[in-house]
Amino acid sequence: MIKKIFIIGTGLIGASTGLALRATGFSGEIVGFDASAHELATAQSSGAIDGFAHSRPEALDLARTAEVIVLAIPVLAVLDWSELLAPVLNEQQLLTDTGSAKLQIATAARRLFHQPGRAGFLPGHPMAGKESGGASHAEANLFRDAMWLFTPLEAAGAPPPLEAEWRTLVAGFGARTLDLDPTHHDELCAWVSHLPQMLSTALAALLEDTFGSDEKGRAEIAAIGGRALRETTRLGASPYSMWRDIALTNTQPLADTLLALEQRLQHLRENLRTPELREQFALANRFRSR
Repeated sequence: MIKKIFIIGTGLIGASTGLALRATGFSGEIVGFDASAHELATAQSSGAIDGFAHSRPEALDLARTAEVIVLAIPVLAVLDWSELLAPVLNEQQLLTDTGSAKLQIATAARRLFHQPGRAGFLPGHPMAGKESGGASHAEANLFRDAMWLFTPLEAAGAPPPLEAEWRTLVAGFGARTLDLDPTHHDELCAWVSHLPQMLSTALAALLEDTFGSDEKGRAEIAAIGGRALRETTRLGASPYSMWRDIALTNTQPLADTLLALEQRLQHLRENLRTPELREQFALANRFRSR
């Protein structure tokens, strides 16, 4: 039975996990660690965590006392902490994460965990978030009706008891769950999550390049730019720190989707005055109506 959960990374996802646990009746202890003292204090004041470690050595000591350790941090940090935690944890514990790219994490986990005397590892990825991070934006309902993906290391079958209990807690958040192969996960997320972010970033950056030093132009954009512009550029507010690791660890699938989009945009540009443009709109309408 899970009596203590340790959340490493108490920003938006980590603090929301703590709040969701409390909102759905988890009565055990929730503790945290974050490189930012401000994020830790904010998470504790909101009730997302009960207490926290002040340093990495303290965090490693605290990890020894928790049944479940959640790495709610960027992908490269997940890889670093996996190396640190592997010799510290035991087979009565479960490590899981919330990273947005899974192949490198799953590969490292197979090397470091699921061995005699070592903890289990369940790679995970909640498909939820906001364009602004931080514990101050956390909310208990962040995961409700969202998909929480898993890329389990074990073959299909009944999960170990601790993993099964964590899955039950996640389902209790109101999240839907789905298991995927890590390679397939990264390919799918490149299309449905990472590409939309890059598209929004590119458009917002282009607008800033074009109108950023033109006060009159900025005022006109603000005056006439409607919902379509706001929605299309919303993700452009996401900080680089949230996306650097995704670009570094899911490079090829993301590059492939960007190339496909470049080619489709070129096709649209070349057919602005031909019936083919109507066909492209028909394809887009068909996708949205499914």
